Amino acid sequence: MIRYRRVLAVPGLASLLGVSLIARAALAADMMTLTLYVVLGLHMSYAAAGGVAAALTAGLALGAPLLGRLIDRRGARVVLLSTAAVQVVFWLSLRLLPYPILLGAAFAAGLLMVPAQLVTRQAIAATTTAGQRRAAFALESIQGELSYVLGPPLVILGATAVSPGAVAWGTGAAIVVGGAGIALLNPPLRAEGEADAGPAVRPRRREWLGLSMIAVLVMAFGTAVLLSGTELAIVATLRASGQVSWAGLVVVVYGVSSIVGGLIYGSLSRPLPTWLLLAGLGLATVPAALAHSWLGLCVVGIGAGLLTAPTLSTVADAVSALAPASVRGEATGLQSSALSAGFALGSPMVGGVIDLSVPAVGFVVSGVVALAAALTGYLLSRRTTAAARSPLEPSAPLQPAELVGQRR
Repeated sequence: MIRYRRVLAVPGLASLLGVSLIARAALAADMMTLTLYVVLGLHMSYAAAGGVAAALTAGLALGAPLLGRLIDRRGARVVLLSTAAVQVVFWLSLRLLPYPILLGAAFAAGLLMVPAQLVTRQAIAATTTAGQRRAAFALESIQGELSYVLGPPLVILGATAVSPGAVAWGTGAAIVVGGAGIALLNPPLRAEGEADAGPAVRPRRREWLGLSMIAVLVMAFGTAVLLSGTELAIVATLRASGQVSWAGLVVVVYGVSSIVGGLIYGSLSRPLPTWLLLAGLGLATVPAALAHSWLGLCVVGIGAGLLTAPTLSTVADAVSALAPASVRGEATGLQSSALSAGFALGSPMVGGVIDLSVPAVGFVVSGVVALAAALTGYLLSRRTTAAARSPLEPSAPLQPAELVGQRR
């Protein structure tokens, strides 16, 4: 816990994590909010609700790198306040929009979503030392797990107890308050040495978006596919056994295990490679195919959950290590896009496999995709490492590519 105390003692970091949790919990629940609003508020089908969720997801995936680039150029406060204003308009006008217009509005809201995650990750990279960064990103990944544990259940409870329209306004208010709070804190996005260097010349994209960065993005995508596919497989498995009411408990067990795993990983003295953690997560997910009850899924889920937050934290850590300071926002945005794409594609892909076979296969497919992403990331990072070493200097120091394959 000494590592975490040192991280939380960094000026402004504890308050940033606390305020951004408000926005991230709302962001974790925004798709559930829109789904319940379309189904219960507009009395339309789940397919219609899925269309709105898909539009929001597409906007998120496309908008993250664009917002990151704007943050690099204009600073966090301008982008946060601008996007918060867009969210005010969207969520306040939600109940006035007919469905066709709602689809376009959801896409625009996703495109200009408050970049709470992007700013938080950039601030962590800028304000922590190399020795603190792994524990700091572990806390950030734990914050993400808490968001998913708190956000969607509160939305479901509110939609059934009050109304889906009121919950939609509450979700929008939390997003805006969180974004405005981060803007008020205005955390530094450059380390002290980077800030003193003066206006940085943006490197060309091909100079930093190389094989090492692509390896990290592939592994981020694979992690998201696994997580979204696992959630769907849990629901399908419990529905087949007549225990679907226990799905919430199983997801909570996964989430709590992930939080514990993140705390343990952040306190270790040496990091593990991203590809190794992702491969372990994939292997730990496959045995869930043998579970046919909520209790079995809880037991198996502990192993997979323990590796979830560590995998996500190493992805964020690797991106921050590989991206130059002047393009850190864009790189972090690409990481968010990879995660959004994985979440968007994971459910329909695994769902299609389940429809053609049995729910248990969903866990196998999710695990295999993660293993394939881990292998791809390993091969790409090793290829970059080999290219980075000079034949005349066999004992050259570690290059950034090696941080992905060996040190991260």
